[in-house]
Amino acid sequence: MDHAYPNETMRLLCERASCRSFKDEPIPDEVLDAVLTAATCAATGGNLQPYSVIRVLDAQVRQRLMVLCGNQPFIGKAPVNLVFCIDFNRLERWAALEKAPFSARRAFRHFWISFQDVIICAQTVCTAANAMGLGAVYVGPVLECLEELKDLFKLPKGVFPVVMVCLGYPKGQLVPKRKLGVDVVVHDETYHEMTDEELLRAFDEKYGGQTFEATPDRVDSIAQACREVHGGAFAEEFLARVNRDGHLNMAQRVFGLNYPADEIPRRNQYIMGAARNAGFDWFDQESQE
Repeated sequence: MDHAYPNETMRLLCERASCRSFKDEPIPDEVLDAVLTAATCAATGGNLQPYSVIRVLDAQVRQRLMVLCGNQPFIGKAPVNLVFCIDFNRLERWAALEKAPFSARRAFRHFWISFQDVIICAQTVCTAANAMGLGAVYVGPVLECLEELKDLFKLPKGVFPVVMVCLGYPKGQLVPKRKLGVDVVVHDETYHEMTDEELLRAFDEKYGGQTFEATPDRVDSIAQACREVHGGAFAEEFLARVNRDGHLNMAQRVFGLNYPADEIPRRNQYIMGAARNAGFDWFDQESQE
């Protein structure tokens, strides 16, 4: 990227890229320790650090994680997997030992702030890893296997997986992807609604006008999602658009195939059930009475 940065930290932040191809090379203990030490210094609400990180080095466990998280090969090949969890177990035990009242597992506010803390910790790990010459990538599908992770890692009540990060030395140079710029994502004083033309132009510039083959299977799958989410008339509009364009656009691929708009909401009950089983009951009215 042809940019002049004021310092190395700014370069790392602006040129970061996800790494999904790792060398078959272990991370030295001192390097991993430095990265994880930086994580413990991340910003956290009330300085409570309501998180724990499961460090996975064992090859068999990494293979198990690969299977659970959508059979993505890089998970098994990365020498280190880190699973970031909200951890109210540690705080609740501390409060009990010190005879202090504790209700965090019943309060959405605590869950909300702690979720932010977990993500801040994970991002600090990714930035520290890049600074140490490592590559990193987030793995979101831990949400698809919450109960399995609970058993695999022997997670007690109050501990809830949020995201995983894979770490290792990159096989090649990492290339940053285009992003929406400051003129799109930053709003001065109040929210500024872009015109349709401005919005389409911004995303076209981000994705370079990329298109995808409209195979019958893909079209049928997206049409079904349109039908279920928005009704038959919208599905017909989608089909007419594809027939006119002769291809799928990026938005259709993202929300119709990558993150199917009909399938993902069906996981709500599973995720809420897993949260309930982990001891989080802020969404139960009875817990507030």
